[in-house]
Amino acid sequence: MFTNDAVVLGILMVILGSIFYTSSLKEGPWAKFYKFVPALLLCYFIPALFNWPLNLISGDVSGLYKIASRYLLPASLILLCLSIDLQGLINLGSKSIIMFLAATVGIVLGGPIALFAAASIMPDTIGANTDQLWRALSTIAGSWIGGGANQAAMKEIFAVSDDLFGTMIVVDVIVANIWMGFLLYGAGISDRIDRWLKADNSAVIALRDKVTAYRAETEKNPTTTDLMILMAVTFGGVGLSHLLTDIVTPYMQAHAETLTHLRLDSLASDFFWLVVFATTFGFVLSFTKAKKLEGLGASKWGSIFIYILVATIGIKMNIGEAFKNLNLFVIGFIWMLVHVVVLLVVAKVIRAPFFFVAVGSQANVGGAASAPVVATAFDSSLAPVGVLMAVLGYALGTYGALISAYLMQAVS
Repeated sequence: MFTNDAVVLGILMVILGSIFYTSSLKEGPWAKFYKFVPALLLCYFIPALFNWPLNLISGDVSGLYKIASRYLLPASLILLCLSIDLQGLINLGSKSIIMFLAATVGIVLGGPIALFAAASIMPDTIGANTDQLWRALSTIAGSWIGGGANQAAMKEIFAVSDDLFGTMIVVDVIVANIWMGFLLYGAGISDRIDRWLKADNSAVIALRDKVTAYRAETEKNPTTTDLMILMAVTFGGVGLSHLLTDIVTPYMQAHAETLTHLRLDSLASDFFWLVVFATTFGFVLSFTKAKKLEGLGASKWGSIFIYILVATIGIKMNIGEAFKNLNLFVIGFIWMLVHVVVLLVVAKVIRAPFFFVAVGSQANVGGAASAPVVATAFDSSLAPVGVLMAVLGYALGTYGALISAYLMQAVS
């Protein structure tokens, strides 16, 4: 119904404002409601409902996601990295890396297991023979481990037809977004999950508390000049990140053949370099006097930009698409289930906190656009952890997808 992006943005901001207002109420039915449903989850799912079944707005029509992911996301990465404690990140230890790699292994193994189940139970109802199917599924593996560039690389490597590739994109987006909803919900009850996992989350709490204490120590009531300086640093950094991206990306694309041979297709992606440069800029500033900009509300502005990004991700999800080819979605859900089981088993064995489970998973499945979102659901000070893991996912994406693809070929 609404195709003007100014109107769509207005609707999204009213939704976000309403959620934040109701979640701030300390008494009454809303207070009880938000004990069970995290506010961030609603910031994601209510815009999705406005897409389907209400059909009021659509991520396919709106250009807001591109604006949010290309301008507001790098801005939020800079703002949230300003106050990061590098030693605190180091103190997170090896469990964060182990859980990230466990998430990757879950996706690599989930593909062949899901294909085997589909070929055994419903071989004639998928709409493609098994040879076509494993090739098409390789694109989901590329997306869930590395992102869009890896997904496109799998399409070219295994000669996936355009029609089947389009169907796989729908499966990829719907299944991944539903899982992200579960992760956002889990962030709201992470203490209970940590008790079940018998996890030691002291390093995560220490990092969060140290950053929170620094914020309180430097906090002041900003003047207009203060806020203008904050925005100058932020969007100056965004502009510099785009400038460097525009310089580096064409050079990388000129060597695309070599990168493809090395399975490093992500290095030819402009979005990859945008995330890397924005994160680097924020980290560099955290070692300078610019770190004191946290006292002007840097992380608050970064969180606002993240929430707007969440809402624009929400309007891209059309839940109704899941009902158009349920058999194909069964494969996606089995695949995701394997991923989740591997994560929880490893987390239980090494007693990793749910934060590492959620961020490790989303760094694979969602990438740089949504890993910081899930990390922010725990605390805004933890967003850089999501970014760093997502960048690692870009590096491993094509390799993991190829292993998964060859395993699916063997199964078929």
